[in-house]
Amino acid sequence: MTSPLRHLTEAGFLGKFYIDGEWRKPIGSVAAAATVVNPATEQPIAEVALGDDDDVDCAIAAARRAFAGWSMTAPAERATLLDRIHALLLERLELFAQVLTCEMGAAITYARRVQVPLAAEHIRVARDNLANYPFIAARGSTAIMREAIGVCGLITPWNWPLYQITAKVGPALAAGCTVVLKPSELSPLSALLFAEVMDDAGCPPGVFNLINGTGPIVGTRLASHPQVDMISITGSTRAGVLVAQAAAPTVKRVAQELGGKSPNIILPDADLSRAVPLGVGAAFRNLGQSCSAPTRMLVSRAQMEEVETLAAAAASKLVVGDPLVESTTHGPIANRPQFERVQTMIDVGLKEGAKLVIGGPGRPDDLQIGFYARPTIFSDVRRDMRIAQEEIFGPVLAIIPYESVDEAIAIANDTVYGLGAHLQGTDMETMRIVAGQIQSGQVHLNYPDWDPNAPFGGYKRSGNGREYGREGMEEYLETKAVLGFYR
Repeated sequence: MTSPLRHLTEAGFLGKFYIDGEWRKPIGSVAAAATVVNPATEQPIAEVALGDDDDVDCAIAAARRAFAGWSMTAPAERATLLDRIHALLLERLELFAQVLTCEMGAAITYARRVQVPLAAEHIRVARDNLANYPFIAARGSTAIMREAIGVCGLITPWNWPLYQITAKVGPALAAGCTVVLKPSELSPLSALLFAEVMDDAGCPPGVFNLINGTGPIVGTRLASHPQVDMISITGSTRAGVLVAQAAAPTVKRVAQELGGKSPNIILPDADLSRAVPLGVGAAFRNLGQSCSAPTRMLVSRAQMEEVETLAAAAASKLVVGDPLVESTTHGPIANRPQFERVQTMIDVGLKEGAKLVIGGPGRPDDLQIGFYARPTIFSDVRRDMRIAQEEIFGPVLAIIPYESVDEAIAIANDTVYGLGAHLQGTDMETMRIVAGQIQSGQVHLNYPDWDPNAPFGGYKRSGNGREYGREGMEEYLETKAVLGFYR
């Protein structure tokens, strides 16, 4: 198999955008490029062109021209395109896995088993939702119509590059919208490969467009442009606020999936031998670079010592190293700024007086090059500590004691975030009651399988709107009532 970097270079995609069904060089007056760094080696591996307002305007104009036709296509026609996209993603799984490892450090086995297959699932679900979705329904003599909202600007992050693209593009196209995608400039290579998939799948010109660029330039232009009807952003809460502010004057819809500080309540009756190791694994999936990662483990004070032992044992089994080695479970942090953020917060935890169970600052002893971090667990963490309140976005777990289940619920909700939560126990009736009192968009009981049809999104400063499943597609639809339609 040709390496993804060689493929992108030989195809000429690195210096181009995908607009109106063609690969085009930037037309902006200011030539700019972003250097993509391999986090395992700290070496530059590619340069991609960055767009400006002129490039964004060109892409939006293409999406606007295409909207009238695409929005009127039959659901079956849209499903056929999504089916081709899904097949191509699976066919090119290894190519995508390799590029994810290069651009953001995902362990190759994790990229193959999780990052790419789950990304493909978002396309499959969007396709399947079209089979029986009621785009028009009767309510008495009134017709309730659901129609595509229009041109959508999609802004995606660096931590799950392909997965977040498909989570937005799939339902947007299913709804009949046209899109302009702005991936993160820190991990843009998988987006270029995805644009190639869209082209090879026969996506009509202008329905899907890709512009690489920075948030302050391309992101702001997308959010503020009067010809963009909706913005969907996944990123930090700070980025979400800036996008909402830029979008406000044009009163467009803004869907935001933002930060998190998710709790994992271990109830006193839980099987600790299962609940704790799986909790460590969930907190450290994708090296903790997941907005919904359960990085606060809430434990009955009487069980703290046993939990610390089990957590340390689970963390010690993680294999941090070269992400291209198949035995590696966790590669490097995706980029230098995030690596430095993780190191800062580990130091903060030590200065705040939290008990260090395992890990600590710096790289693992045998890894002096690359943005590698030690999987770190703190215990005896107070709910007011920074490591209990701030999103770290790395392999750092805070174990927080509670005296009663009511206190555990209060601690779980004592955050500005509300994206995800986990709950472990054996009494299902108690778990259902507790789940109903947790302020978050998702609650996972006893580590269930991932469900691509379960709506995902946040309470409070974790955002608004929902992705995944039927609700994810409905974000891209407007509701129209036609009175007197049925006589």
